[in-house]
Amino acid sequence: MPATPQVPSSEQLGDRLADRDVLRRLSAEPLVGLGAGRALLMQLAHPDVARGVAEHSDFADRPLARLFGTLDFLLIVTFGTPEQVGRVAAKVRGIHGTVRGDGYSGNDPDLQLWVNATLIDSALHIHESVMLHGGRGGRDDRGLAEEYYRQARAVAEVLGCPLESQPADLAAFRAYMADMLASLEVTDTAREVADAVLWPRRLRALSPALAVFRLLTAALLPGTLRDQYGLPWTDNRRRTATLMLRTAGGVHRVTPGFLRRPPEAFLVRLAAYRVDRTLKARRTRRRSPVP
Repeated sequence: MPATPQVPSSEQLGDRLADRDVLRRLSAEPLVGLGAGRALLMQLAHPDVARGVAEHSDFADRPLARLFGTLDFLLIVTFGTPEQVGRVAAKVRGIHGTVRGDGYSGNDPDLQLWVNATLIDSALHIHESVMLHGGRGGRDDRGLAEEYYRQARAVAEVLGCPLESQPADLAAFRAYMADMLASLEVTDTAREVADAVLWPRRLRALSPALAVFRLLTAALLPGTLRDQYGLPWTDNRRRTATLMLRTAGGVHRVTPGFLRRPPEAFLVRLAAYRVDRTLKARRTRRRSPVP
């Protein structure tokens, strides 16, 4: 495990981020957000990720902080300028440098690869199973998935996982995901963090929205992981989730893109504001004396 993350130089970063058209096109789709819970629970299924979150975050008090923090960073890498990306990535790497425990590190490139892989896999899953009619895409759609994967690798690269350490193409990525899913085992720690996210005690006012969030997360999650997390799953829940996802996909297909996608500049400003606020709050908590 390298002591220092291997990150691209300023020139390399500019070259990487010059080509983000497909990454931006898919990331701007609101429906991609449906996969956020899926990606998070897949991340937590890796024991080292679960331990890092449990031991170095206040997930019980701020259960959605990691979820939104990861999505905000993804938005900045996708839509921000190279200068914005470099600045925020350096701050995040600094935080990851403090996340250390027995056998794991927040700057471990293998963990960076896995976290980004869950985001890529979830975005492509939503694209193929919800946004496309019946999940069947043509040649252009297969090309989109290949190009999306190629461009999305930059997210892990700026955090310290070099391109040569990532699967080379979409086929290799699919094989990597299959191998990982076959080897993962959800721990009690992962279930504890997942419960805090799916059933947050401090967000009872959002109970209806959280019920939908839990249902769709369970529906989209790979079945083996859904079973290991012990998420409730019945025929009625499956039918309800299928109806919701088909309806969402139908609305997506009849709504013009300029009405579906928010302005990119707005996404960057919102994400940058939330990232800065989160980092400031984290620094404040670290400086506060422990009672």
